[in-house]
Amino acid sequence: MSNFVNALCAVNVVASVFISLGTLIIGLVVGYFGTYLINTKKMAKGKANAVKIIEEAYAEEKTVKKEAILEAKEEIHKLRLDFDKEVKDRRLELQKTEDRLSQKEDFIDKKDLNLDKKQEDIDNQKRIVEEKLNKVNQNLEEQELTKQKMIAELEKVATLKREDAKKILIDSMVEDARKDAAKIVKSIEEDAVGEANRKAQNIISLAIQKCATDITSDVTVSSVAIPNDEMKGRIIGREGRNIRAIENATGVDLIVDDTPESITLSCFDPIRREVARLALEKLILDGRIHPTRIEEIVQKVQKDVEQSIKDAGEKAVDESGVYGLHPELVKILGRLKYRTSYGQNCLKHSLETCYLAGLLAGELGADVKIAKRGGLLHDIGKALDHEIEGTHVTIGVDLAKKYKESPEVIHCIEAHHFNVEFHSVEAIIVQVADAISSARPGARRETLDAYVKRLEKLEEISNSFKGVEKSYAVQAGREVRIIVKPEEISDADAMFLAKDIAKRIEDEMEYPGQIKVNVIRESRFSEFAK
Repeated sequence: MSNFVNALCAVNVVASVFISLGTLIIGLVVGYFGTYLINTKKMAKGKANAVKIIEEAYAEEKTVKKEAILEAKEEIHKLRLDFDKEVKDRRLELQKTEDRLSQKEDFIDKKDLNLDKKQEDIDNQKRIVEEKLNKVNQNLEEQELTKQKMIAELEKVATLKREDAKKILIDSMVEDARKDAAKIVKSIEEDAVGEANRKAQNIISLAIQKCATDITSDVTVSSVAIPNDEMKGRIIGREGRNIRAIENATGVDLIVDDTPESITLSCFDPIRREVARLALEKLILDGRIHPTRIEEIVQKVQKDVEQSIKDAGEKAVDESGVYGLHPELVKILGRLKYRTSYGQNCLKHSLETCYLAGLLAGELGADVKIAKRGGLLHDIGKALDHEIEGTHVTIGVDLAKKYKESPEVIHCIEAHHFNVEFHSVEAIIVQVADAISSARPGARRETLDAYVKRLEKLEEISNSFKGVEKSYAVQAGREVRIIVKPEEISDADAMFLAKDIAKRIEDEMEYPGQIKVNVIRESRFSEFAK
């Protein structure tokens, strides 16, 4: 029984095993087919998506192609329009050029025709003139023969001889000529009265140049006195810091050499030099010499000098009686207080020129205001000639124009060194006053001996050229007048001679301002009455 039970249990176990295996197999089969179905669906869906993506890509590609084609067509159309426009412009330019060339050809053809016609007219006129000249010569010969016949007939008929009749006729003609000459002389005298005053002013102005008197003025120095040589060491400072501070603050070079109790200042700008001189004097008096103190003193002195320049300009205007100047022009005029020319103070020289020009204008009946104004401002350019390129005349003219001075005053400034021709009596007066104040012996640092030697050298150079008869240095050596031999020097040669002499003077001489070379050529013819 137990065996049966055991066998039955074993059968149950085997049956359970087979059932489990069957269930497992069925599950595997179902799982496989389920997975297969799912994968199949996914693959079908993926294929559908892929087809859709491909279709969309094809559609997008077509769209892009269409847009690219459209853009290309638009670009081609635009380029074609630009090309057509450029071609059209080129054609228009070529057409215009052809038209201009055609017009020029027509003009040249017309000109040639006119020239040919004029040449033909000239030839015809020449032929007519020659024919008339031949006829005139024939008529003169015939008239001479007729005259001789008439004279012979008259001598036969009249009791007078030919010489007696000729004398009576000449005496009658001389009497008539004297009467006519008297009338002409009277008419000329009446016409000359109107010109007399103006010409007299010019003549008197030139004569005053020969009567100019000497004027002297002070000389400005560029050195500072020191109490002792120990002060030189204090001014130099430790390792030269004080002297460097002074030079940097003032822009002036300090020369400390073996000269006892003196320091020399070197600078092209007279105002900087004056600032340095005053600052150095104040530092010596104060005794405290160090970089900080130097800067303080220099700033203070600069303000004092600026005020001094302004005061000097206003004082010069008040003393001269020339009013209405632009404030900047007054300030520039004050800068001349620290400007010298060959040892002569430029501000004093300008005032002297102003006074003299006013006096001369009053004597000659010219415009006193213009003469004084021109005299005061004639050297205004020297105040800035170390800062601005150009001569002091050019700078002065530019300043006068900038600050609205009258054309008459500007001309006085421009002409006072003969840079231009004189157009007014006032300009001549200013030039004369300038010469009286500055160009005579004693007015400047130049000694009388050096002045005389310079004039002799001028004449020596002029006389050394071939064809020169004699020469004269005039106007204090500012002009040399050269008289040449007309039989050796022609008018063209005279022009080149003036250039050669001027070039040699520039090369061999040193002189202030400029020298005018005047070459005079004249022909004289003489005959003796016996």
